[in-house]
Amino acid sequence: MTKNKTYLTDAGIKKITEELTELTTKQRPDLAKRLRNAIKMGDLSENADYIAAKEDQAFIEGRILEIQEMLRSLVLISDQINKQEVAIGSTVIISEDDGIDEQYTLVGPAEADPALGRISHESPIGQAIIGKSAGDSVQVETPGGNITFNIIRIE
Repeated sequence: MTKNKTYLTDAGIKKITEELTELTTKQRPDLAKRLRNAIKMGDLSENADYIAAKEDQAFIEGRILEIQEMLRSLVLISDQINKQEVAIGSTVIISEDDGIDEQYTLVGPAEADPALGRISHESPIGQAIIGKSAGDSVQVETPGGNITFNIIRIE
């Protein structure tokens, strides 16, 4: 049963769908072959290949379940964004007191990559700017301390 919604762009959906295909059609069968070969070696209690393959199997099966759950709870982040107010999918130009503009795109946690300017709507900055408009001043409590910035533009 799905609890949380997974917000993804078209690119994010494509990426996790490709990962799911890779896991189910290539990695899972390869792992099954590794397990069969390890079992053929005998004594499983001291068989390092078997133990490693079982650990890999747990990781792969867990990731498959995680992706399937994401796809079940999927909410598509539309390219047609209201440019009057920050929403998931918006690209926002903000400026801190130092006057340096920064650009962020608000995405779901599964696609967040701050180094690439993609921040989660659940992050402190994401939560602070959602629903705000260009010209608004926002104060955000971050792990590094409080910061204040202005929303310059929404794209």
